[in-house]
Parts: sequence; structure tokens; C-alpha cells
Amino acid sequence: MALIITDDCINCDVCEPECPNSAISQGEEIYEIDPNLCTECVGHYDEPQCVEVCPVDCIPVDPNHIESKEELMEKYKIISGVA
Repeated sequence: MALIITDDCINCDVCEPECPNSAISQGEEIYEIDPNLCTECVGHYDEPQCVEVCPVDCIPVDPNHIESKEELMEKYKIISGVA
């Protein structure tokens, strides 16, 4: 389950540096999450770090990218090069 940033984003800049996979970047109007890089911090942390630091609670699960914890771990292994 990749995460998504909603239109409630206030561009506070705190989520981007927290992402261990560099999945968050500035979009045209608000920050965006690349679902191909988002592992919800599986492999790095117990909780998604962007969600932890977001002051407006605008980072829910993306219903268009549903993945199990096992699938997220496999994605983490591919992204990080862990065998």
C-alpha cells in the first residue's frame, strides 16, 4: 500500500527529507509520492515517517496501490539492493 498526499497538503516541507526511499518530491502544487518507491517505510521503520511528521494528517493509504506488508518488503529489497 503506497501512500498518497492529498490536496490538504500545506507544503510545509517536513515529509520529503524523512522518506528513506526518496519517494516524496515537490509536485506542481503539492508534494507527491511515487508509488513505485513508497514502501510505507517497511524495511526501515515501524511506521511511515512522513505520516509521523505531517502536521495536517494529509497522507493516507493510496487506494489505487494496495500492497501487503510482504509485497512492500519485496519492493524494499529491490529498491535497496538487499538480497
